Amino acid sequence: MLLKQIDLEAGEGQMIAVLGPNGVGKTTLLRCMLGLLPWKEGQTILNGTEIKEIPKRSFWQQVSYVPQAKAAAAAYTVEEMLLLGRASHIAPFAAPTKTDLAIVQSVMERLHITALRRKRCNSISGGELQMALIGRALVAGAGILVLDEPESNLDFRNQLIVLETLKELAQEGRTIIFNTHYPAHALQHADKALLLRADGSSRFGAVEEVITEDTIREAFGVHSVIRTIESERGIVRDVVPVALQDKTES
Repeated sequence: MLLKQIDLEAGEGQMIAVLGPNGVGKTTLLRCMLGLLPWKEGQTILNGTEIKEIPKRSFWQQVSYVPQAKAAAAAYTVEEMLLLGRASHIAPFAAPTKTDLAIVQSVMERLHITALRRKRCNSISGGELQMALIGRALVAGAGILVLDEPESNLDFRNQLIVLETLKELAQEGRTIIFNTHYPAHALQHADKALLLRADGSSRFGAVEEVITEDTIREAFGVHSVIRTIESERGIVRDVVPVALQDKTES
């Protein structure tokens, strides 16, 4: 059993971060939550209804998923990739409307990827593909966004664009659930956090209570310092790893 006794709840306007060491089951958790993999035990409830009882088209109108960017399945342009996000809103065999195209244009501008619109997804960088996949999820207009390491492969600038965009969407009332390898990103942007440990145990709650120097040491085997940085743009919390935990430490 990879995941044990996990109880996670996310509401409107909340941003939930999922953290843990490599191989602990973060991606598996998201895929099970979305019904892409079956739960061995337990269930996923959406607005009071078990997701197995929700028609697929209706479910994917309410939920968008951004997997880790690896390789494009086909030579779509970036604009076409984003337009795929409108599929659940377009009738079979119907053409996209002006509204659909306007939404795609708006999202490309929001993510600063308009210059990529005509480029093929099989010829752009991993980071650019990641932005395109995030854009595809945003154009769907779903109230819930589930993202698997959305800031992976991105430079500092695009990490900020993505994280700030997700925070804005949460402030607009959407629910954001994302996996991350960066405890600092969770502290800076999330409201709640789920920390998975290698022994199958977990901790869920307010981000400041879940992500501490002690819990980071317990989960990752790393001593760290959580510090507060004052800048001209406000106060930022950062997590700095400083040393590996000694094997003799309990």
